[in-house]
Amino acid sequence: MDATDKAIINRIQSDFPRTERPYAAIGQEFGLDEAQVIERVSRLKESGIIRRIGGNFVPDKLGFVSTLCAARVPKDKVEMFTEAVNQYPGVTHNYLRENDYNIWFTFISPSMDEIKANLSEISAKTGVEDIINLPATNVYKIRAQFEL
Repeated sequence: MDATDKAIINRIQSDFPRTERPYAAIGQEFGLDEAQVIERVSRLKESGIIRRIGGNFVPDKLGFVSTLCAARVPKDKVEMFTEAVNQYPGVTHNYLRENDYNIWFTFISPSMDEIKANLSEISAKTGVEDIINLPATNVYKIRAQFEL
């Protein structure tokens, strides 16, 4: 990852251009053409440095619900469990913590019933039964920008 890659990541984290050709707009800022920006972003995604590019929305304003989940996953099942969880389009974050409840993830869905059904399905698929569902009651969104 070179200085240009870092500059592109810093630029797109919280202020992705909302234009017909966003990669061309980013390229103009850094003296690159659209194809060069797309190649760099693609490489960063393939290497796992960029996990996802997409919009973030306030779930309740769109009629959705969100929840934070914590799971107690045996160390030998962590990879399998996170791969299963990540198959669900409503999962927005998934991270490992040093705690008895070591896998935490957020889930957004049209209904809490759907989330509960998905959590039951995840449990059945993975054999991990200890998953806590912590629905959001108040949401505080803090802008997260990580300068590289």
